[in-house]
Amino acid sequence: MRAHIALLALAIMFSSIAARPAQGKKDYLSDTEADKIREATTPSAKIILFVTFADDRVAKLKYSLAHPNNDRRRAEQLNALINAYTGCIDDAADIIDVARERQQDIRVGLKTMTAKAKEHLAYLQELQKSGAELDSYKETLDDAVEATQDALTDAEKAEKDISAPVRRKQ
Repeated sequence: MRAHIALLALAIMFSSIAARPAQGKKDYLSDTEADKIREATTPSAKIILFVTFADDRVAKLKYSLAHPNNDRRRAEQLNALINAYTGCIDDAADIIDVARERQQDIRVGLKTMTAKAKEHLAYLQELQKSGAELDSYKETLDDAVEATQDALTDAEKAEKDISAPVRRKQ
């Protein structure tokens, strides 16, 4: 009877493990980028990485828009770049929220996030006004602008919450 219960428990355990989706890698990150995020030891380092990856997506978007082609999947590719940017910015904002709740020092990450997100927001808002092929990615672009604005708001709140001065060695 004990062996039967033990086998049943093992079967349940293995079936629940198999049913779980793979964790860790986001679909918009390369394997190398996902590894870098996993290996980052501080929230600030993770924020900087996600902002760097977002910056890379913006650079690729700029290049793609400056070099039009007749690819049938062009709209899909542009939307994928914008969605990947949004995912990176959202993940950075999520890390800010968690680090703020845990009162972790994320000053360096916040500084990077604020500077780059302002640059990205200006570019994305310019695209909203006069972007090439705007009809093919307008909704995705609107989401990206909103995500960037939300991330900037989160970063500004976190900067205000971090009011304790950093102690210096004497």
